[in-house]
Amino acid sequence: MPVKSSDFQLKHDGKQIDLFTLENGQGMKAQITNYGGKIVSILVPDREGTLGDVVLGYETGQEYLDGIASLGATMGRYANRIAQAKFTLDDSTYHLDKNNGEHSIHGGAEGFRHQVWEARQVDDQTLELSYFSEDGEGGYPGNLEVTVTYTVTEENELKLEYAASTDKKTVLNMTNHAFFNLAGEGQGKILDHKLYVDAGQYTPVDSTAIPTGELREVAGTPFDFTKPTAFGARIDQENQQLQHVGGYDHNYVLNKKSGELALAGRLSEPATGRVMEVYTTEPGLQVYTANSLTGEGNQIGKGGHAYGPHSAVCLETQHFPDSPHHPNFPSTVIGPEEGYSSTTVYRFLTVD
Repeated sequence: MPVKSSDFQLKHDGKQIDLFTLENGQGMKAQITNYGGKIVSILVPDREGTLGDVVLGYETGQEYLDGIASLGATMGRYANRIAQAKFTLDDSTYHLDKNNGEHSIHGGAEGFRHQVWEARQVDDQTLELSYFSEDGEGGYPGNLEVTVTYTVTEENELKLEYAASTDKKTVLNMTNHAFFNLAGEGQGKILDHKLYVDAGQYTPVDSTAIPTGELREVAGTPFDFTKPTAFGARIDQENQQLQHVGGYDHNYVLNKKSGELALAGRLSEPATGRVMEVYTTEPGLQVYTANSLTGEGNQIGKGGHAYGPHSAVCLETQHFPDSPHHPNFPSTVIGPEEGYSSTTVYRFLTVD
């Protein structure tokens, strides 16, 4: 069942938090809160036509305030990590929040996931969220106007369209951090899920999950998902990259042009027959197997389900982590003239 909008009626920093429901004529429903632009639930059918909620989340607005900040969230200004919480742009050095050891992650303490966005429900299938990020917020330069449009299509897709403009040169990297379990949220681990990623390379990391700058071939490694492979087949292998982060938490270099909307990956779950295809204009895809979840405290979600390690997978479309420090990575710099736009589509279907 969808969560109740009445359980999201509260204020944070003087702004109203709410819950919005989008649905199509096929029965698919998606619920989004304007607190952090977070996807609260996605209800899609299994092969028998039974609807199930396939994303981790909470049942109330207060739980989102107190809970896992990244759960279903819109990430910015910079999704993923920036090393040493600083970067240099045009000879100026900008210092960011250190909220991941010595590094900055997901925009820091003032990141988009912590903000109440302005909301406008366009129609039954479309929601527009907007946010104004002031010059210096989180340490980032430039006044930034951001809009994310969420649309549930008649093809059982959830489409996310990002747009932003700035008055000063800055860096920007946005994504959504939904935690997916196609068996249904709270229905155990995702080790039987099979993943295909259209990528021949990935970006290896150091022991603090910062990219080394190398683009490494996936062939012959546990990171090869060029053929559909279950996470459980290799996640426990003795491999330094897996051991650095307790599973998968790595960026894949997609086999496509940046800016071209194309298939990035396909996730499938054998018991329900549910399949999710991910299309994006972004050059990278972060595969994260929820390694740091514990299933304790504020990690009890909808229906009292404990969200523990490997209870979901995140497929985060993005530019590469720590790009400001790696000139060989696609640039995340935007300015007053070029702006920013990005599209990601999660398409849900079933197989027999």
